[in-house]
Amino acid sequence: MQKGIIRTEITYKAARSSGAGGQHVNKVASKIMAFFDLANSQGLTEHEKSTLLKKLAKRLTKEGVLQINAEKSRSQFRNKALVTERLFNLLTENLVRPKIRKATKPSKGSKLRKQKSKKIQSAKKTFRQKPKMD
Repeated sequence: MQKGIIRTEITYKAARSSGAGGQHVNKVASKIMAFFDLANSQGLTEHEKSTLLKKLAKRLTKEGVLQINAEKSRSQFRNKALVTERLFNLLTENLVRPKIRKATKPSKGSKLRKQKSKKIQSAKKTFRQKPKMD
């Protein structure tokens, strides 16, 4: 993944934001929408594209474009930085390969330690009981 190339491929669009801000909200377009075309990106390898297209299928439009919005801040500049950061976080998180689990069995020593601790615990519990009158 080449972040420099991807940065140039992101298209931004500003719109009026909802939420806090009073009259300022009605005058300024502070909400930022970022659009990133995964399928036609030059900053991703073919393997990365196929992986991301599978994992992010629910977040893509019909054309295969990833859209992310940010309207947290009242500043357009901060929202643009936020949306760019979110996009890169999303891409890197979905490119990480899950660690393959290898099935293992408990060792002989661990089995013995478990048995020993269970016997000790059992002995504690028997000593706590009231003595039985035969």
